[in-house]
Amino acid sequence: MNMEEKNKKKILVGEDEKAIAGALQNKLAFEGFDVVLAENGEEVLKAIEKEKFDLLLLDLIMPKLDGFAVLKEMKEKKIILPVIITSNLGQEEDKKRVEELGVADYLIKSNVSIMDIVLKIKEFLKI
Repeated sequence: MNMEEKNKKKILVGEDEKAIAGALQNKLAFEGFDVVLAENGEEVLKAIEKEKFDLLLLDLIMPKLDGFAVLKEMKEKKIILPVIITSNLGQEEDKKRVEELGVADYLIKSNVSIMDIVLKIKEFLKI
């Protein structure tokens, strides 16, 4: 493993819409990130407990466990991991709810492109 691979930032994408998850995975991998996909909240939590990530990109509406439940569980287990929400829920109360659970940012999927999300991640991870 060369130096570059070792310094690769690892991102967990919690997204149940396969097309979006695939697009994010391709774009992030192309930009040099190590990407792991989880298609429901349970998979997100399992992945977090098993591996170390630099960032979690999390959808709020997912099967099994939604993003709110994932955030709550992370808080209860004191899992420190920056989270950027990507959701179509644009209600102020949803934003407030996740901000109280300590998310780094909240992006409305319909308002941002995949590239916008990548730029946001890079900005957040100071790349």
